[in-house]
Amino acid sequence: ILGKQVRVVASSEDRNFTYIPRDIDLNEDAAYLHITSNNTIRGTQWKNFPSSGSIPLVSDMSSDIMGRTLDMAPFGLIYAGAQKNLGPSGVTLVIIRRDMLERVPEHLPTMLKYTTFAAKNSMFNTPPCFAIYVFQLVMKWLEETIGGLAKMEKLNEEKADLIYRYLDGSDFYWGTTEREDRSIMNVTFRLQDESLAGTFITEALANGLGGLKGHRSVGGCRASLYNATSLEAVQALVSFMAEFESKYG
Repeated sequence: ILGKQVRVVASSEDRNFTYIPRDIDLNEDAAYLHITSNNTIRGTQWKNFPSSGSIPLVSDMSSDIMGRTLDMAPFGLIYAGAQKNLGPSGVTLVIIRRDMLERVPEHLPTMLKYTTFAAKNSMFNTPPCFAIYVFQLVMKWLEETIGGLAKMEKLNEEKADLIYRYLDGSDFYWGTTEREDRSIMNVTFRLQDESLAGTFITEALANGLGGLKGHRSVGGCRASLYNATSLEAVQALVSFMAEFESKYG
């Protein structure tokens, strides 16, 4: 990108991206190490972030920001689209160390430089006012109604655990990711009899449970448990899964 070399230093492709790789072959002269904290398609999530030493750690946290507590110390840069946990699309949250701003190349286009927005307090151009306002309302809800980020994390873990425990006790469904790397935001699973997947999606929708079709690139099923998803909704899903298993299993 822009004349620089991009190198993949870790991958779980050998097992169809079902786990988080632990071995990272990082060059000492690397400009930064980039990770995606939560894989919405595969249903994996970093629990312990990699140590990159003096090399800045950069992360796309679009799908799990504000879904759990975080130690910001290891990161040089975090960026996250708002559309999962923060508010409507059109807003991006950026958390960047000041020393990282000093490394921004001058030759980059104006709108691609974080220094542009840092210098103008994010007001370089006309902001998406309504999206920012909704962002504020979501943060207020998170603090005042939920009780803060630690409680949000606990609730998200409880939601995910309900489904994972059911999957682990079932011979009808199976989870697609390694247990230690399971996401609390996106639970991916399949039916042992793949021919029933379409029926499962259709009957779930008829019972008020939508959005369960897996990503088009991998198929299967996926339950997305972003902050706005209630515990009651997850309980309803697990009840439906049990009823469906009883009916077709």
